[in-house]
Amino acid sequence: MTDISVVPIDRLELACSAWTWPFASERRRDIDAHFAELRREKPELWNGRVLMLREFAMAGGVFRGGCFETDFASFLAWRDWGFPDPQVKNCFSMGALRGSDGGFLLGLMAPHTANGGKIYFPAGTPDLDDLAGDTVDLTGSVMREMLEETGLTAGDFVAEPGWLTVLAGPRIAQMKILNAPVPAAELRARILEYLAREKQPELASIHVAHGPGDLDPRMPPFVTAFLSYMWRGA
Repeated sequence: MTDISVVPIDRLELACSAWTWPFASERRRDIDAHFAELRREKPELWNGRVLMLREFAMAGGVFRGGCFETDFASFLAWRDWGFPDPQVKNCFSMGALRGSDGGFLLGLMAPHTANGGKIYFPAGTPDLDDLAGDTVDLTGSVMREMLEETGLTAGDFVAEPGWLTVLAGPRIAQMKILNAPVPAAELRARILEYLAREKQPELASIHVAHGPGDLDPRMPPFVTAFLSYMWRGA
């Protein structure tokens, strides 16, 4: 995937409404079989309800979009089968945690997760916990994922205003930059202590990226595109 762009955005306006996803209903039997196979390899996978994007527009510094609810099994099948419905997008938020020395902290996903072995910023597929009425709260989603994955709270960093929207084909990553007052190495040590206390942490380790030499092939292209954008700006 080479056609990736990063767009500064002032705010997100995402609303969720009822919609029947044709892919999920028409391929139900195949989707269920696929998920059953995945669970044989990773029994921890749970077929909860998640939120996906079916339409969006960007204008005047605002990203507006319409989301719908579906099951995680359908999401995984859509992802694993090469995104067969191009109308639908995986729109999610990520916490781009940055130490006072400029180093970004990313997590190595644990083997039992759906993205085991990948290196990401803390993130998660939006779900029903991210709804406030019919509004999708991706800021709240970032804070929740940061706490669950790293043990850090909103008091440990300062969130920059606005977002950096990374458009990467079927994926739209809404990046929230989170600036911490301590160096990346100190943050890394603190997060590793938290992970060691967890019974089944979502992250296996923490990777620090100060510059292009720290890029890793386990990072998805949209993550490396974001980091490259930030370092060019710096």
